[in-house]
Amino acid sequence: MFFVGLAAHFCLWRREDAMTATLRERLIVLIEPLLGRLGYELVELEYVARRSSALVRLFIDRPEGIRVEDCERTSREVAALLDVEDPIPTAYTLEVSSPGFDRVLRTPAHFARFVGERVFVELRVPRSGRRRYTGKLLATSDSGITVEVDKEKVEVPFAEIGKARLAPE
Repeated sequence: MFFVGLAAHFCLWRREDAMTATLRERLIVLIEPLLGRLGYELVELEYVARRSSALVRLFIDRPEGIRVEDCERTSREVAALLDVEDPIPTAYTLEVSSPGFDRVLRTPAHFARFVGERVFVELRVPRSGRRRYTGKLLATSDSGITVEVDKEKVEVPFAEIGKARLAPE
């Protein structure tokens, strides 16, 4: 009987996890075009559901870098969009920030921009018992990236990447 309860709880958690991922993707589709019109790039969007509220954290960038005024402007514009579209089913906090030195790499364009830099890549599923790789980003293609790790080239398809970010020394 105890085992069934654990299994049921696990399934409920996975369902909530899937719902959170779906809402995150919906928010990206909604917010990214607005940021493009404002002259910003959406580097990453984090969505964290809590018991009675949620957290939406945006990381934005542009070639000149990000100032406090850029974060304020983005916050105002995105808040207005979210008020109209109302995609989040609870109260939420909106945070806007620059991506920082260890910025997330989320799209093929992000990887292409940082060829030659040191990166950290975490796979969705371990490969040959290894899930995490840190090394020099050698190349990108339509299907994935090549990273030099311990003097060996490692090919990683985009579909296998769970998380990636710059890893400055």
